[in-house]
Amino acid sequence: MNSSRRKFIRIASAASVGVLSVPVLPKLYNSITGGQRVSPHPLNKDFPADVDLEFTARPDQVQLLNGSKTNIYTYQTRILKAENATVDKLPGSYLGPVIRVKRGQNVRVRFKNQLPRESVIHWHGLHIPQEMDGHPMYAIDKGKEFVYEFTVNNRPGTYWFHPHPDKYTGPQVYYGLAGMFIVEGDKTGLPDEEYDVPIVIQDRKIDADNQLVYLDGGRMDRTQGFLGDRILVNGQPDWNLDVKKGTYRLRILNGSNSRIYKLAWSDGNDIVAVGTDGGLLEKPVTRPYLILSPGERTELWKDFSSQNTGEVRLKSLPFETGSPMGGGGMMGGMMGGGQQQTPNGTAFDLALFHVTTQAGVQKELPAAFPKHKTLSPSDAVNAGNPRTFHFSFERMQWVINGETFEMMGVADWEKVKLNTTEIWEFINGGGSRGMGRMGNMMQMPHPVHLHGLQFRIIDRDVSGMSASVWESVKHGFIDQGWQDTFLLMPGMKVQAVMKFEDFTGLFVYHCHNLEHEDMGMMRNYEVIA
Repeated sequence: MNSSRRKFIRIASAASVGVLSVPVLPKLYNSITGGQRVSPHPLNKDFPADVDLEFTARPDQVQLLNGSKTNIYTYQTRILKAENATVDKLPGSYLGPVIRVKRGQNVRVRFKNQLPRESVIHWHGLHIPQEMDGHPMYAIDKGKEFVYEFTVNNRPGTYWFHPHPDKYTGPQVYYGLAGMFIVEGDKTGLPDEEYDVPIVIQDRKIDADNQLVYLDGGRMDRTQGFLGDRILVNGQPDWNLDVKKGTYRLRILNGSNSRIYKLAWSDGNDIVAVGTDGGLLEKPVTRPYLILSPGERTELWKDFSSQNTGEVRLKSLPFETGSPMGGGGMMGGMMGGGQQQTPNGTAFDLALFHVTTQAGVQKELPAAFPKHKTLSPSDAVNAGNPRTFHFSFERMQWVINGETFEMMGVADWEKVKLNTTEIWEFINGGGSRGMGRMGNMMQMPHPVHLHGLQFRIIDRDVSGMSASVWESVKHGFIDQGWQDTFLLMPGMKVQAVMKFEDFTGLFVYHCHNLEHEDMGMMRNYEVIA
């Protein structure tokens, strides 16, 4: 399907909907489907919304390929108000809309669940209160409504939203529930309008009847994480875009469940990154390739002005993961099903750009972008003694420090003080009980995501990694700038500095391999006054 038409399809506005009368927070209830959760948040008539949307999550069908329609999930969207903001649908896509707002704006989203199971929306990367963040405790059952109301506090950047119910995040994202949330800033010197392109990369498996297939290969597929054999971009197979001879800002989201991409250009030019999860870098970063794990975003600068007419492809190059489970290896044979997946590290063509003869707007790559506040490791209250978090496989489970997810549970080592800065160290391997032989055999890459804040990476220790694995990915990491998700390879240690400010409450941190998250590789941390 040709996506050369850059102009988005505007979602039609509609009249305001009625207010649903529900109990106020924090009343608890026991759901038939999901255990202990919090009663839904009602609409606040006094909240001065600049943006007011209605999202209904429901099953639907889409003409993805010739033949039978494909069953998917979608966010049916109505715009009730969008003051100095836009809500745009990606052309031909079943994915959620692209929401563009400005810092300081007030956003209301009236979320209605018409899915077979409970659901909740997580505003990935946004710095917002506990009850608005999308913690699984706030998941609502079918037929219920939850009203999100929050002020956009983040730096300009590329964020996103997706479901986050306990044990069911993987399938709900897989079947189509995801969209971009862009905080706009000063666009001086940056590609804008048709030259500012959102790109959501996901891998899928489609059967002979055009239906999406999820985890059909046995227990090993779940333990490994879903890995498809076909790439969809913006919800479309064989996505392509006609581009002018100009400069483009490509906002790329890895929206896959567990697949990692090693991004590179087919024309041999380097990747030029100008932004990470939390917005623009202080200066552009050039790499031969870029590693992008599930949940991560990057903003690429691509100048097609000197390109000959023809095709330029964004590719994913092959690499080693350090996991013995992929590709039907020994662990795949022991647990069954692994050989049915297309392993992580497999090469793919991702997106095709047709360079036309038409002249476009050309921009000069800035040498630097405006400086922004930073965090000093010396300001951390635990500068000499970082908190440590081991991501490992124990007792046939994916765990963090030997523990799995508890809806309201938080350990003493997961409690932090409001208005303090800390250093956290994340380790792929080891653990409170020790991994043992099976744990070492089951090491895998883990994309680590923290809710509620942005952090800065201050150290990436690869001394415990396989030399060949590191050699295959070493040029692809960008540790500058603000981030909320990073890739923790087997044997790797990463230290990050972060500040807990503005909001108290429970927030989760977890592996963003969605199947690992659903299996319990997620924990709460609590910010206390």
